[in-house]
Amino acid sequence: MLLKPVNKDIALLFLLLNLGGFAIFYFSMLDLFPSLLLLSGADYLKVFQPDQLQAQAILFINLYKNGYIIAQIPYGVWLFPLGYLVLKSDFLPKILGKLLIVDCFGLLIYVFQRFLLPGYEVISYPCLAVSFIAELSLTLWLLIKGVKDQKSTLAYGQKDKMNTIK
Repeated sequence: MLLKPVNKDIALLFLLLNLGGFAIFYFSMLDLFPSLLLLSGADYLKVFQPDQLQAQAILFINLYKNGYIIAQIPYGVWLFPLGYLVLKSDFLPKILGKLLIVDCFGLLIYVFQRFLLPGYEVISYPCLAVSFIAELSLTLWLLIKGVKDQKSTLAYGQKDKMNTIK
């Protein structure tokens, strides 16, 4: 809603990508429950050896971890429309939009590094630092300064709409 006045369609794309990432993350969370059931010590699990149960539990935990990483793809991609909207807005600093666009590519590098080069985490460390700076900066800006400016902008916009209706 905050960035909808900048561009309604891109704000909707931003929202849908965020929702897609949330759905993938939510369904990957479901992989944690079977591991809990396997390690619960229920009577029907006595037919398996403890190392078999532990191996199956680790399998489900690894499925969760991979689902979490896959969920970072839409979470990374939604940063591009967010950065674009911040760049085009009049009430947020342009540097935040540029940082968010760089953060988009950084998160995608993180995902590809985790799957293609899992032993080389050092590749994604700078990307994660940029991600931390970009997202924290936007959050702090909105908490400290941005909301006050946006309230007055929305109030003027609503007054203009009311005048048009009359």
